[in-house]
Amino acid sequence: MDPVLITLIVVAALTVIYAIFIYNHLVRLKHNVSRAFSNIDVLLKQRHDELPKLVETCKQHMGYEQKTLEAVMRARSAVASASQQGDIKALGQAESQLRLGLGNLFAVAEAYPELTASESFHHLHSRITGLESAIADRREYYNDSVNLYNIRIEQFPDIIIARRMGFLSRALLEFDEAEKADVDMKTLFD
Repeated sequence: MDPVLITLIVVAALTVIYAIFIYNHLVRLKHNVSRAFSNIDVLLKQRHDELPKLVETCKQHMGYEQKTLEAVMRARSAVASASQQGDIKALGQAESQLRLGLGNLFAVAEAYPELTASESFHHLHSRITGLESAIADRREYYNDSVNLYNIRIEQFPDIIIARRMGFLSRALLEFDEAEKADVDMKTLFD
């Protein structure tokens, strides 16, 4: 057999093997992003289930803070809707509003000693606070997974396989400026 032909066959075989390796790695990264979002979704659903209980507990003690309670429930609905649709940008915005609303709710609750003394309020407050921390951790993991995936599908030679196989970039879960800003405690008690 001709040595040039053998060399071409070996080079072609190595190229195909390398392309398969790249493809499999990109698939693994894509599924890591999906799994990271699923982890967030589980926690969002758990928090989604706890929020009506918190609002109901607060309603019993905070009759005049209806606006704060309604803002939390509106944000809860927006988070659920964005999560169901898989709209990462809308989810980030809705999450920001919900976190802001919960922060306001917990700050306003301090003005109601009978509420803050309630065992169910303490339980729900700690449960939701724990879920918030877990969601923040999962968001960080999700964004790391998305960042790694997006970098790989833009690097050479991975970009060749990614484009041919339809790998599309994914959006980071970003926060609104409202969530990054400090809460104005004075306006909460006016």
